[in-house]
Amino acid sequence: MNNPLLQPFDTAPFSKIKNEHFLPGIKKLIEVTKGEIDNITSNSEPPTFKNTVAALEYTGLQLDRATGIFFNLNSAETNDEIQKIAQEVSPLLSEFGNDILLNEALFKRVQSVYDQRTALALNPEEEMLLEKQYKGFTRNGANLSEADKAILRKLDTELSKLKLTFGENVLAETNKFELHITKEDELSGLPEGAVEAAAQTASEKGKVGWLFTLDYPSYIPFMMYADSRSLRKKLSLAFGSKGFHGDTLDNQQNVLQIVKLRHQRAQLLGYDSHAHFVLEERMAETPQKVQSFLKELLDKATPAAQKEFDQLEAFAKELDGIDQLQKWDSAYYAEKLKQKLFDLDDEKLKPYFELQKVIQGVFTVAEKLYGLQFNEVHDIDTYHPDVKTYRVTDGDGVLAAIFYADFHPRPGKRGGAWMTSFKSQMIKDGVNERPQVSIVCNFTKPTPSKPSLLTFNEVTTLFHEFGHALHGMLANTTYKGLSGTNVYWDFVELPSQILENWCYEKETLELFATHYQTEEVIPMELVEKIKASATFHEGMQTLRQLSFGLLDMAWHGSDPSGIDNVKAFEKSAFGATQLFPDVAENCMSTSFSHIFQGGYSAGYYSYKWAEVLDADAFAYFKEEGIFNKKVANKFKNYVLSQGGTQDPMELYIKFRGKKPNPEALLKRAGLL
Repeated sequence: MNNPLLQPFDTAPFSKIKNEHFLPGIKKLIEVTKGEIDNITSNSEPPTFKNTVAALEYTGLQLDRATGIFFNLNSAETNDEIQKIAQEVSPLLSEFGNDILLNEALFKRVQSVYDQRTALALNPEEEMLLEKQYKGFTRNGANLSEADKAILRKLDTELSKLKLTFGENVLAETNKFELHITKEDELSGLPEGAVEAAAQTASEKGKVGWLFTLDYPSYIPFMMYADSRSLRKKLSLAFGSKGFHGDTLDNQQNVLQIVKLRHQRAQLLGYDSHAHFVLEERMAETPQKVQSFLKELLDKATPAAQKEFDQLEAFAKELDGIDQLQKWDSAYYAEKLKQKLFDLDDEKLKPYFELQKVIQGVFTVAEKLYGLQFNEVHDIDTYHPDVKTYRVTDGDGVLAAIFYADFHPRPGKRGGAWMTSFKSQMIKDGVNERPQVSIVCNFTKPTPSKPSLLTFNEVTTLFHEFGHALHGMLANTTYKGLSGTNVYWDFVELPSQILENWCYEKETLELFATHYQTEEVIPMELVEKIKASATFHEGMQTLRQLSFGLLDMAWHGSDPSGIDNVKAFEKSAFGATQLFPDVAENCMSTSFSHIFQGGYSAGYYSYKWAEVLDADAFAYFKEEGIFNKKVANKFKNYVLSQGGTQDPMELYIKFRGKKPNPEALLKRAGLL
């Protein structure tokens, strides 16, 4: 009982938790939860909503918290030991998940309540919970024969291990590569901040000169500014070939195994493909709808993208005599062309985006829209000194949430940016348990001479993840399984993507974009240039996003059993969206963590789907004023606080008064 994971706690007791606590702690909590489920199934009273459906929803609360802590550490602060534990814990949890979903006595009780649902006078949230639980059983094998249930268990165990291995390989590949520069002339073109950061990385690793890595804050400035085409190529090839070297970290077989097992699983459950299985619980509903949605956008974006590409290629030829534009030239010449067309340089913007001020800025936006106050506190335990903690209160000073923020890259942290949760919001025994939400990013670090200064792209990323966080923080539902971001996957990006729109508005930028040395507010002409350049290369960007969505659907939308060459299959999936020559050494799938490790399989299209919603929703804010309280309250009351308690389209219509108009996206993107 000395295990902190087995004690009651409010915020996660990170400093008390040792690696050796995880496996025994999680095993014990699985047993405790099994006991809670046995209490439901052995109840001699007839099944009711309260003694079965609600009771099931409130099982495993401590287990959820322990696994939430563990898996966030495995993403944000991992090491060999944690990864080894994950390989043991994941199959246990997969097996336990199946123990619940394939528990016949439990399913019979849920089914009994479901069969009498029309006579029960349930409220909409209770109806949704019952529907979700019942579907959870039927969609995951409750009606299978015993023999097929055993096959399903085996598939799920294998999949849980493969996904972990995939992610570990990507992280190891990212950490392994270093571009070590010792000649100063090879730094030509690079901004002072990027050079200083590379010198700092080299010195931290006991090397002379400059070290560039595959972490975004190091990789992106190099690709945008380094004059050396051969070094850009070297870095680009390393980035694009993660998991594709035919060695122990190779992910090709993992990809093939994952898609084949997912397909087998879907077929076992009576679905045509993994995509058919996934999309049944999405706004898009079917693979056909997703394909036609992607194709419609592709038709609209392709002419613009081709025109932009031709212009970029002509520009590179005129500037440097480049005959054939390659992928490692794209960001470099795009940045130069952008500077020429808009007289806008990302490096000139960075001094106005000091991380600390941008954080204050996003807090101010949340206060103006939703009345939230953020107070940094230092009495909440964290898993790393970089992590900041805040108490979030509403307009009446009542606790709304605890907020964690972890901003900089380090070796134990996977790339990208994400939002996660350490405690879900719910109402239990009359108490509204408030959520504990975290965002994790990989932003430019401070250097000896400068604070952390963000690129504009990093600013929009911060707003994006904070939008997810607001969805968690403002949650106000009875049941945790319907709370916050527990919504259809193609609806979950609406709160995050809509908040990015505020970054382009003068009213917002004037709140926080002040020069870190002079305190001068960002000049109006720079704001105008940011707005004017917002749709720069929108056609090419759209094509890029669509290519990822199409690749995802290609992997998951039909029988993959005949695929034996990952690269060849990927190349054909990219066919309709390809502008640059193919690079034989590179393969996207082998490091496409969103779909092979995260939860986006058959769901990557949802970024574009949600863009239609966010463009239409923000058009409403623009009509009434971007800080209009009436519109903000409607968005909070019908979208952010409601979680998954109602059908997302119904919630959207309640907020907007009508269905979303796809033209809002095309208009904003300049594609009309």
